Amino acid sequence: MRILAAAVRPIGFAAALLCRTMRLSTTAVLAAASLFAAMAGAQDPLDGPDPAARDAALERMLGERESAKALERAIAAALVHGVGEQAVLEARFLFHVDRQDDDALAALAPEFLKRRDHLDIADSAIFGVREDWLAVTEYVQALAALKQGDHGGFKKHITEAFWLSPRQAAAFAPHIEKLRLDEAMRGLTLDFAGIRLAPLLGGESVALDQVMDGKQAMLVHFWSPWSHEAEMSMPDFIATAKELAAKDLAVVSILPLQDPQVIADARDSVQRHDAGSSGHWLLDRDEKPLGRVLRVQTVPVMVLVSNNGRILFNGHPADETLWRKLAEVDPRIERPASPVDDADEP
Repeated sequence: MRILAAAVRPIGFAAALLCRTMRLSTTAVLAAASLFAAMAGAQDPLDGPDPAARDAALERMLGERESAKALERAIAAALVHGVGEQAVLEARFLFHVDRQDDDALAALAPEFLKRRDHLDIADSAIFGVREDWLAVTEYVQALAALKQGDHGGFKKHITEAFWLSPRQAAAFAPHIEKLRLDEAMRGLTLDFAGIRLAPLLGGESVALDQVMDGKQAMLVHFWSPWSHEAEMSMPDFIATAKELAAKDLAVVSILPLQDPQVIADARDSVQRHDAGSSGHWLLDRDEKPLGRVLRVQTVPVMVLVSNNGRILFNGHPADETLWRKLAEVDPRIERPASPVDDADEP
């Protein structure tokens, strides 16, 4: 089991959770783990008929990301080779962290709790110290509480997770920020009346209440040409905007920064990417900017607003919640295939 334990443990619990924060695959972490283990000359401390086969099965299981079925196949193979249930639980944890599946992580809470008081850290494949394991146990309980709407329970468990493993703050903090954002959005009704924004490409100012008039909802896209992620996702956004426009939803893209060079680069980006059917490209206003009202701190961000001003979604474009909320607005809405993926196909 040391093929990963010797390598991942120095990296710590951060290797598992920060891959989520940074949107990185844990496959890279596992590759580094094998390299570190080889450099350290680590040996498997457990008895068994074929330690090499067990180590290989363990690594495949911990690195499996293809699908839930593929994970179960990898788990079955690992069990045959003598991998323990502790490592299996950790493999499920890594799988769901990498797929950003909070519901599945919350569902693991009972199993983590069952093992909390009886863990032998030597049985762990990825945790170097007991405190890191206990922090994960608190973390999954926090997610379970959040799913149940128990904000007091969430605060209790996430605070304990911080206390047990403070160096993992970057992994825990996004959940706290998301909770606060959701609470703020629930108390906000956006009134578009009187809001006029200047078009990015020039011309008369655009009245947002007129853009919303007669529409089912409005998708507000905050972006910047200086954001690599926003630029890379532009083809996906344009495909989405066309789908929503066809279903009678308004789409506006807002550039939150007023720096002249950003504006110039944004114009170049729109002219390169957009064929003219992706809604309105606008500049945020100086006084009471919408980005500040909607607590936009990074880009890209999507905000879905109902026709009565309620905030239905505020978050990252890759969040599956956006598409669930869009389906609630209009069940006919279908997520378009990624133009980037299509371009890669032979």
